[in-house]
Amino acid sequence: MKKIIRLQFALMICLWIGAGLPTWGQSSFQLNALPYDSHVELNWPVPTGVTPFSYKIWRSENGQTFSQVKIIFPTDYLDFVGFPATGPKTYRYFVEALGSGGVLATSDTVALTVAPLSDDALLDMVQRYTFRYFWEFGHPVSGMARERNTSGDVVTSGGTGFGIMAMLVAVERGYITRQQALERLLTMTNFLETADHFHGVFPHWMNGNSGSVVPFSQYDNGGDLVETAFLMQGLLCARQYFDENDADEAALREKITTLWEAVEWDWYRKNNSNQLYWHWSPNFGWQMNFQVRGYNEALIVYLLAIASPTHPVPASLWNTGWAQSGYVNGNTYYGYKLDVGPAKGGPLFFAHYSYIGFDPRGIKDAYANYYIHNKHHSLVNQAYCIANPENHEGYSEECWGLTASDDPLVGYLAHEPTASRDNGTITPTAALSSMPYSPTESMKALKHFYRVHGAKLWGNMGFFDAFNLDEDWFATSTLAIDQGPIICMIENYRSGLLWNLFMSNPEIQPALDAIGFVEDLTPSLEGTDGTFDVLAFPNPAGDALTVEFVLDKKQPVQMNLMDGQGRVVRQLFYQKEMAAGLFSEQIALEGLPTDLYFLRIKKGGEMAGLKFCKK
Repeated sequence: MKKIIRLQFALMICLWIGAGLPTWGQSSFQLNALPYDSHVELNWPVPTGVTPFSYKIWRSENGQTFSQVKIIFPTDYLDFVGFPATGPKTYRYFVEALGSGGVLATSDTVALTVAPLSDDALLDMVQRYTFRYFWEFGHPVSGMARERNTSGDVVTSGGTGFGIMAMLVAVERGYITRQQALERLLTMTNFLETADHFHGVFPHWMNGNSGSVVPFSQYDNGGDLVETAFLMQGLLCARQYFDENDADEAALREKITTLWEAVEWDWYRKNNSNQLYWHWSPNFGWQMNFQVRGYNEALIVYLLAIASPTHPVPASLWNTGWAQSGYVNGNTYYGYKLDVGPAKGGPLFFAHYSYIGFDPRGIKDAYANYYIHNKHHSLVNQAYCIANPENHEGYSEECWGLTASDDPLVGYLAHEPTASRDNGTITPTAALSSMPYSPTESMKALKHFYRVHGAKLWGNMGFFDAFNLDEDWFATSTLAIDQGPIICMIENYRSGLLWNLFMSNPEIQPALDAIGFVEDLTPSLEGTDGTFDVLAFPNPAGDALTVEFVLDKKQPVQMNLMDGQGRVVRQLFYQKEMAAGLFSEQIALEGLPTDLYFLRIKKGGEMAGLKFCKK
């Protein structure tokens, strides 16, 4: 008997020293592990036949000695092992399921290699993780986006609009199927059909079960025109995306059109005034009295209001309403001119929310080319963080981005490059959602946030909302209005998907024409939109110019010839379907006077321009 006891005791000692080697009679379970650039994602099922209290994770860097990483209750874990600067590195893992009797079950051991990812792979990683906020954390009844990760049943109209566009990205990237997205969108639109709305306008917050309004503030318990515009921006993209001759897709298109045409934009003029108003309440009327005017995040409101086929407002409201209250700027900051908006641009969400669908490239109104403005706004924001006039910890060319987000000192703040609004809080969505405008600078920020701060800043749904190194504070929150633009604006940089979808709605171009938008080649002249290579010869040209570029797939191509003032001289072809391969064509120049000219080419979501002389 004593020998048996001593043998059992010896076996226990071996188990403790052996760092979790499987014991006789235990059940086993499968450990799933995915390596990324600087972390490993682990997940596993609950072992069959046991009820664990927690799980102990073990890791080996040499394949022989295992060390305890963490004891946790959930069945998933992100292990930040650090960026493999000296080359790929192999790790081994296993997990023990723990109960009151000790180890109940042990997983198999998996080996994987962490290696630096390409920029494209990093972008895909960020989009894939961030999408989980809208897909896995979407409200279980309505499918709508929750306001934040602690919101329970409170869902948000504007954040849902961003989430809808994120779902289209997810289908294109293969994260979910087209059918899955269609079913979720039908759930959402069915919910919206019966949810509280006020002259067709939805509230900022709703209960995701009942659809009843959840007041945003004392007098804000009715329609929110700006949040509704963000929602409609997403729905209109979805209407264009689900274009197949299928009963469910046709039903979705019809539901979206009904919701879109029900919005009474003209009601929100407040007695036919010359501007739009943000809020209206059935209890308090126009008590909020907040005009939508002056450059901010709400440009899309006026565009959609003018574009409405059923309740439009006059295009003149673009000037009498939107472009008021200090709209024009004209000053230069850190070498970048801002044509509109506040000093140094304001918070960066001004450059994101209205432009997730609206494509500002290659056009301008009477005030600005908004693509150039947003590019400069982003670069001013980065330059301010490099200059760091308030001497905050960590600011640099890689650690930048001031916008509205959670805050360690005041709860929530619209951070911007001013002494009163810069308290050291950096928000990842600011730099990442500017990817179409400042890809090099934004990519540096992405790598810094992930590789340097990822252990505290990265979670199962992408980057947490913000951090402040002065306060040694990292948020644990995620917000729909910050997560959505990350996915969507990265996609507009990668493929132009959402820009193409939104701009293809038949109501949009006539509205832009009515406002007075015209083509503007300035981005091409600055070299800011040359996203593919074009060869043109000879230069100077005579009566013909040969143009060559490569098409990687069959797609529509648009080509315009423009004069030195950016005016279209000839529309060479519009949305012409062309096969994959080398495009080579002679452009006739007979009859054109000697001058400087520009060729502007769009293919899919990409645009390029070049200049040449005609002799």
